[in-house]
Amino acid sequence: MTSHRAVQRFLDLPLRRKLILSSLFVIIIVGIATLFVGTRIEHRTIISLAEDKVRHDLASAWMVYEERLHGLRDMVRLSATQEYLKAAFRQGAFSNVAGRLDGVRKEFGLDILNLTDADGRVLVRSRRADAPAGDGMAGDPFIARALRKEIAAGTRIFTPDELLREGADLADQARFQFVPTPMAAERAENHEDKGMMLMAAAPVTDGSGALLGVLAGGLLFNRNYDLVDRVKEIVFKGEKYKGHDIGTATLFQDDLRISTNVLDDQGRRAVGTRVSREVKEAVLDRGETYVGRAFVVTAWYITAYRPISDINGRTLGMLYVGMLERPYVDLRNRVMATFAGLAALCVLLLLGLLSFVAGRITHPLAVMVDATGRIAQGDLRHRLALEGKDEIGRLAVEFNLMTDELSLARDDLTQWGRTLERRVEERTRELRETQDQLVVSEKLASLGKMAAGVAHEINNPLTSILLNTHLLLERPGRSAEERETLELIADETSRCASIVRGLLDFARMTPSESAPTDINDIIERTLLLLEKQATVRNIRIEKTYDRTLPPIAVDKNKIQQVFSNLAINACEAMLQGGTLAVASRLSRDGTQVEIAFRDTGVGIAKENIPRLFDPFFTTKTFGTGLGLAVSYGIIRQRGGTILVHSDVGKGSVFTVSIPLADPGDEIRIEETPQ
Repeated sequence: MTSHRAVQRFLDLPLRRKLILSSLFVIIIVGIATLFVGTRIEHRTIISLAEDKVRHDLASAWMVYEERLHGLRDMVRLSATQEYLKAAFRQGAFSNVAGRLDGVRKEFGLDILNLTDADGRVLVRSRRADAPAGDGMAGDPFIARALRKEIAAGTRIFTPDELLREGADLADQARFQFVPTPMAAERAENHEDKGMMLMAAAPVTDGSGALLGVLAGGLLFNRNYDLVDRVKEIVFKGEKYKGHDIGTATLFQDDLRISTNVLDDQGRRAVGTRVSREVKEAVLDRGETYVGRAFVVTAWYITAYRPISDINGRTLGMLYVGMLERPYVDLRNRVMATFAGLAALCVLLLLGLLSFVAGRITHPLAVMVDATGRIAQGDLRHRLALEGKDEIGRLAVEFNLMTDELSLARDDLTQWGRTLERRVEERTRELRETQDQLVVSEKLASLGKMAAGVAHEINNPLTSILLNTHLLLERPGRSAEERETLELIADETSRCASIVRGLLDFARMTPSESAPTDINDIIERTLLLLEKQATVRNIRIEKTYDRTLPPIAVDKNKIQQVFSNLAINACEAMLQGGTLAVASRLSRDGTQVEIAFRDTGVGIAKENIPRLFDPFFTTKTFGTGLGLAVSYGIIRQRGGTILVHSDVGKGSVFTVSIPLADPGDEIRIEETPQ
């Protein structure tokens, strides 16, 4: 209904305004679609450029990682060729070797630098000169290769026991308690006590090339930030955006951040946090390089992850670099804001152009409208002075020809004759309808007068009988049988008095005291009085109100009496309980308020529906049969209708329709189609 009215209002606008609005609507729709598509394309372009850059940054970070690995490899290889090591093997005395190796370890920033014999048994631990030696390390893949006279370098995971043998401080440095991280994959454990170490091993040989032992060195990455800060310095050069580092780097042991310059919400390095499930599955589980958007601790980044593997190709962790997404999003927003501003400016310019063009197009039509009005007033000599070969010009020519024909034919007399005949027929039909209404009104008035006379004549004797009966009941000494008879007389007299009051209500029909009223308030007040009765009868009341209904002028007390009669009848029809649904709404044509009372009771036989509003008609074993007749009179007096629809065994619907404007005394009692 609302959309139909909006369309109709648009169609009623002047043609010039409709042309402008229609064209503007198309321009705006196309502009919005273009803005949306442009936003998507621009976003993909900017993000694609950012992803290309982060790929390059990851390659640079990997070069830093490889540089550190090759540096460790070369340092261990050169240290293994030192003469003091060979001399120690020839003499079998290693007491002085530990100190010199520890100096080398500290000079190059290593965490371990150990010497083994040709069988892989530890001879010297430079970090712990007092530590017991002799434990076999031939099973270590790096030392095993060195025992084959190969130089091995790569990444390795150290167990807690291995770390403890090298030093309790290394075991503490490697241990992390997991920090809860959004979007991370679930893990059974809540801590990590292994360590990820960059390691290299080289054989120690004598002058003839015979194997004497192995020198192995390692750098523990856990809580060692030199590598990630070096990557950040080389790749991102310390750039910041709105106070935040624009780029970050991280080393992961499995999915755990063990070395990072990503900060948490408190400004601390976010070690102990974990990577998202999506990245873990791509990099750690499938061994892929991941490039894309990812949530990193506290913000969204354009990220790149590369797996870190041991010398046997097994994935141990990841190297990550990422750029803050916010600068690219802000760049996209600035570009789109500029584009939107230009688009709005273009729309304004087009609006001015459309207004000019529409005026040029509709001016001839306005001239035609004026000419039509003059001809309608009888000026058949008026002619259009429009030139042109387009549709409007041809229409002007035809218009002038039509005017000539009207002037010559003068067939307007015939048209007026036909119009007169039609009006006579319409007036005759209206008179017949008025006559029918008067007949109905006279019948109702006669019935009302008769009811009022009968009620008046009967009421006084009934009052006397009832009064005397109560006086007799008050006298002492009555037998039980006499008292029972007197009480029966009093009850039946009261019932007769109730019938008389109903007759008076039906006959009286006093003038309404109308006032603008919210019909929903009357319904709510009526149902509030029936709630306890409905609860006792196991009846559920459903209410559906149209809160947009305008106030209508009604007599609140009379309309509440109608609603109460209909609601009580509905409850009495549901002997085993059920549902009473009451709804208010505006009619389809928008001229009336409709109130529907729907029950799930026994229903009404079809042959009884035409007699429902007759006085004294009832299908119940109690009551006077005047409730619906009185309700009928009240609605008739307001100019409304009552529609009845019923299915036996399913229930009934009584729909009261009240005009928004008071039309007088017209009333229709109808049965809706079955």
